[in-house]
Amino acid sequence: MDAYDCYLNELVNLNKSVYSKYSNIKWVNAYNSSEYQNIREQLLDKTGNSVLFNNTKPYLNHLSKGCNLCGKGLWSCLFITGKCNANCFYCPTSQIIDDVSGSQGLTFPTAESYAEYVNFFKFKGVSFSGGEPLLVADRVLNYLEQIRKTCSPDIYTWMYTNGILANDKIFNKLAEHGLNEVRFDIGATAYNLDKIKFAKGIIPNISIEIPAVPEEKERLKELLPEMVKAGVSNLNLHQLRLTEYNAEKLLKHNYTFIPAEKPIVLESELAALEIIEYAREQKIDIGINYCSFFFKNRFQQVGFRKIVANAISNNGTIINNKGFIRAVNENKIRYYSTRIADEGKLSVPFETLQLKNKTYCWKNELVHNQIISDNGQLRKTINLINKEPDNIPDDEDLFEIWRLEYIEKGLREY
Repeated sequence: MDAYDCYLNELVNLNKSVYSKYSNIKWVNAYNSSEYQNIREQLLDKTGNSVLFNNTKPYLNHLSKGCNLCGKGLWSCLFITGKCNANCFYCPTSQIIDDVSGSQGLTFPTAESYAEYVNFFKFKGVSFSGGEPLLVADRVLNYLEQIRKTCSPDIYTWMYTNGILANDKIFNKLAEHGLNEVRFDIGATAYNLDKIKFAKGIIPNISIEIPAVPEEKERLKELLPEMVKAGVSNLNLHQLRLTEYNAEKLLKHNYTFIPAEKPIVLESELAALEIIEYAREQKIDIGINYCSFFFKNRFQQVGFRKIVANAISNNGTIINNKGFIRAVNENKIRYYSTRIADEGKLSVPFETLQLKNKTYCWKNELVHNQIISDNGQLRKTINLINKEPDNIPDDEDLFEIWRLEYIEKGLREY
């Protein structure tokens, strides 16, 4: 068994161990995977070259500017509140507390502290998520206002909402403060499009962003022309994911689960791809993209590592394609990840980043240390670093280097 197969096998064992208390999980297996794989390949073949970000994001027509910034790692998502007024069965986390606004483990108790953070790290896009942002609409307006005062005027901003509290008054205020896009989760309102009318003609760009729920596939196909009439320019379809929080509800559905880095729903992926293909066949003028787990897991983590490392690491530091700091010394190779946290949240030693409205601590943490005693293996390692191979290395040590240097391509086979 080569190194990649061993890695995938470890994921299987880890997932089954973490969720061992749930006896009714239907994991994908050798008896059904080939049939599912054939269906997916047929759908992907029809997309042609319409797949972005290392073939992890199939799409139709176009992406929103926010989605492009996300893939390029130039986006900061602020969870403006942890509280929500909906009860979606697929929600991956508990959303009952109005937490301090935060992002990537950092807290931003004031709009000024967040705006200077966005400015310092040179993010090109900012989104307001939750929870439900409209539960704290005044807070959203305050943070958005500071973004516009502090940051570049061309920064792109958007807000996620279930639309329950939507009205023309709040969208007019958001537009006055420069919100570029609003994304509705219509799954929270039984796929009703009525609330979208409050944003039409006010917010420049309107999207729908929802998980691809397999049972709703046909309803979504029928709704596509109505979405266009309502002013929706983009439909973003996420892959359903199993968590400890949503397991009780999600496992009531007869889904097949894939043991990736986190358990994901196979039928959700097929539903998203089928909706894209239907819209293509019907020539519906809407942008659709499938935001796969593999896209989010690979590109969002890399993007944040890169932006932090480039902003605060020492001059001369080598930052690779995955945002890790690489240090090579004779027969030793080390990789570090730049970690940033609120003041007092890191163990010593650490360095301090002092901005006007907030103090951070940061450090470069060792994530991999390899001693290469064989000259032949050293040459292979250097060659691997200098050029991405066509195939994933079979050798265990080279596989670890490959994982730290390159973003895996494509949607994995079932």
